[in-house]
This record gives sequence, C-alpha cells and structure tokens, in this order.
Amino acid sequence: MRETPVSAAGMREAIERCGYYPDLVADAVDSALAGEEVLAYVVHHEATFDPGMEVRRHVTVLALSPTRLIVCHTDEQPPAEGIPTPYATTTTEAVQLSKIQSVAVTRVVPDPASYVPGVVRPSEVTLTIGWGAISHIDLEPASCGDENCEADHGYTGAITADDLSLRVSEAADGPEAVANVLAFAKALSEATGCAVR
Repeated sequence: MRETPVSAAGMREAIERCGYYPDLVADAVDSALAGEEVLAYVVHHEATFDPGMEVRRHVTVLALSPTRLIVCHTDEQPPAEGIPTPYATTTTEAVQLSKIQSVAVTRVVPDPASYVPGVVRPSEVTLTIGWGAISHIDLEPASCGDENCEADHGYTGAITADDLSLRVSEAADGPEAVANVLAFAKALSEATGCAVR
C-alpha cells in the first residue's frame, strides 16, 4: 500500500512482484472480490521448511473492499500419491466487515525510550484478525491462592478469536512490508469500527 490511491491494478502488480504463481493467486483474489473496489491490500510471501527440509512457499493476500475482507492463501504442496508433480492449493474467504470482531496489532519496537511517532517504526508487526470462525480455548487448573489447598477448583481459561494472524518483520520482509501491514490494519480498523489494539 502506498500514499497514492489503492487499486486492484496495484494489488495485481504486488502479486506479480511476489512471483509466486501470480496468475493463480490473482485469479483467486479477483474471483472473491467479484468486481468490488480494492481499498487496501497486503501481499505477503513466505518460505518455510517442512520436516524433510524441503522449501515450501506460501502467499497470503488480504484485500479490503467497501463491504468485505478478502483472505486468499495459496500453499505449495509436494507430490503426493497419484500426483507426480508439486501442486498448489488456494483458499479464499470473503468476510463481511460487520462480522469482524477484532483487529489486533502487536508491534515490536527496539529501544522504546527513543520511540518517536512517525519517525521510528516498529521492527516487527503481527496483525491478528478475528471474525468468529476459529477460536482457541486455553485452559488451566484454577486455584484459590492457598498454597496448602488441595481442593479441586475446576478450570479457568480464555477463549481467543484467532482467525488470521500475519507476521512481518524488517529483517525478513523489509521496512515497506511493516509499513504496509500497519496501514492495512488502520484501514481495516476504520472500515469495521474495531479500534486497533
């Protein structure tokens, strides 16, 4: 995302620069957008290592339209039984903006004492978006605070919406990627009424 107006053409250029099956990824995103205008976007390409130390690539595209958040995730898969060559799987999800429950941003800021808004940027950002499709439950035994108490106090825990988590860092992705995710988070927060946390 840039200071200039955002467009579907700009998003397509970012997908092509990424170089990861651009026609497949762009077609999936375009199909999910169904002709809607693109207000903001993020294209994040990442390589991972599977247990066999093979490099696997995947790309995530987030596109904000006037009514929906489009999430497109494409993964490279190794050959499988009956499939002699590597293949890709692409999943898109269109989430109505009214369904988005939370937009959380975690910033990592080195030397926070010297932080100056607009001048010093975070070195790493994690954007977490929740819309209720996936929740994690973290449970632990409850206690009453008495070290000698042996009573069963049941369990305590928290339910966390965690439908999408996207992490970028200056070291791995460059400073522009960090700025892009922060700008996207702000645009999504404004569109949904979810205050960025």
